Amino acid sequence: MSTDNRMERRVKFLVVMMILGFLVIAFKLFSLQIIHHDEYVALADNEQIKRLEIPAKRGLIYMMNGDLPTPIAMNEVVWTLFLDPKEVSEAAAVEKMINEVVPAPLMSVSEALGDKTSRYKVLAKNLSRKQAEAIKKQNLKGVGLQETTRRVYPEGGLAAQTLGFVNGEAKGQYGAEEAFNERLSGKDGVLQTVTDVNSVPLTIGDKNIRIPAQNGENIVLSLDRNIQAAAEKYLAAGLTQSKAGWGSVLVMNPRNGRVLAMANLPSYNPEKYMEVEDAKVFSNAILSDPYEPGSVMKTFTMATGIDTGLATPEMTYLNKYQEVIDGHTVKNATSSLHNQTITFQDAMNHSYNTGMINILRKLGGGEINQKAKTILYDYFTEKFYFGQNTGIELFETAGVVISPDNEEGSDIRYVNMGFGQGLNLSMIQVAAAFSAAINGGVYYTPTVVQGVLEDGKIIENQIKPARKDTVISKDASQKMIDVLVKVRKFLRTGKKDSEPSGYLIGGKTGTAETIDERGLYTEEQTIGSYIGFGGATTPEYVIMVRVGGGYHLGGNTDADPIFTELSKYILNYWKLIPKENNNG
Repeated sequence: MSTDNRMERRVKFLVVMMILGFLVIAFKLFSLQIIHHDEYVALADNEQIKRLEIPAKRGLIYMMNGDLPTPIAMNEVVWTLFLDPKEVSEAAAVEKMINEVVPAPLMSVSEALGDKTSRYKVLAKNLSRKQAEAIKKQNLKGVGLQETTRRVYPEGGLAAQTLGFVNGEAKGQYGAEEAFNERLSGKDGVLQTVTDVNSVPLTIGDKNIRIPAQNGENIVLSLDRNIQAAAEKYLAAGLTQSKAGWGSVLVMNPRNGRVLAMANLPSYNPEKYMEVEDAKVFSNAILSDPYEPGSVMKTFTMATGIDTGLATPEMTYLNKYQEVIDGHTVKNATSSLHNQTITFQDAMNHSYNTGMINILRKLGGGEINQKAKTILYDYFTEKFYFGQNTGIELFETAGVVISPDNEEGSDIRYVNMGFGQGLNLSMIQVAAAFSAAINGGVYYTPTVVQGVLEDGKIIENQIKPARKDTVISKDASQKMIDVLVKVRKFLRTGKKDSEPSGYLIGGKTGTAETIDERGLYTEEQTIGSYIGFGGATTPEYVIMVRVGGGYHLGGNTDADPIFTELSKYILNYWKLIPKENNNG
């Protein structure tokens, strides 16, 4: 073969190879730009475009301080320290820095770097600004800081059970923090943007997306900071004096249902919830711990008699020290006025159980029968809302009121219910019903919310009665005020601790036996209660006190002193003018 032919064949071969090469390149370009275009764009976006979360700020919680809101749950800026295992190049330097700045990391550096599947390993949370600045100065590759917040409570343990706390996952638990968690949390925003090699967001790019975060609402509770502090102070002093193990105090405005204070002891500090050993202290016993209220319930039995017109305070009956109902003996606490004809006002003054038996008989036309039990049941459940949730915004427990149609709705049960045993009610139920009984007969749903704070101004919640019809008539309500004022005057006779004169103050004691391990009532371990109202010329506040966890605790001896001190405080705090000094 001649040299020219060989050269010609080589040229043709090279031309074919070049054409094939161009075809391969063209196919590759076609594959990249057309067939796999979306796939490679996605890969590029994954490297260049970051989708960053813009955290919403948790709303603050306020209490009222007189007419002004004051913060009681706030946010403090803290930092989260994290590593990107794929970016860390100086492991020894990172470990040295961690040892110097973070006393107790969540995991070791070696453990974090050992997981190459994750780009985000948290080493520490809730770092202070000083710690964050010390970490930033090191400028170590793969070490990141994320600004966040943690919940702080500037008033410490004040109203702890009403507030609740925010856990490590930034979720509210117990109290207002849990009940309003969604409203307080707000909604996180989104920032999708092109970043540089150091993940710093750039302002260029048509794929930037910014959805602003919606910060949580700032909620204002109806609790008054000063009344709350006073309630806790006098409750603590009262428990110490009585050697009682626990207690609660509730203060309400009877004219709108707003709760002014809820104090429970023992208590805790929401910032240190992890140190709590007994989870019971997290619960608000005023709402979630129904009990047999004892003789405070005579208020509602008397109100039922008055409102129906079947029993009046002036009506008389033959008082007996004890009576036998369904084979069960029911006794009064004392044998005074035994076998004497007395009024129902006298029965209220002396807190006679047999007086309530006779009111129940009046409801039944002279005997304890289905009619009597049905009337009392209807008033208790349909008028006063006993045995059902009140509708307050926080978690509550309904309790139990047995229907007369139930096989357990016996005569003796209804006799016991008339003076506060044989049924289970929460303090909030009793106080809300009591408020209706002495405010003209209007039932307001209890509330712990004053409103929300927007631009420094309170947008108040509208207050409406829970029902259009009255619980009891205005006339019956006024008669109940008179009855309870006389009961308190009788109770206070001979007491050494003074109470300011000229004010309208009334109330009722309650001492309830508890059930022992045998399932029997015992007079040794009792619960003392007191519920009452105060004001200048009309009831302006309602206070309910409960003490337990001790021996022979009584409404008169152990709960009333707490009521008295707190009542005097509120009269002075609100600067109410007594009737005798009032121009009216």
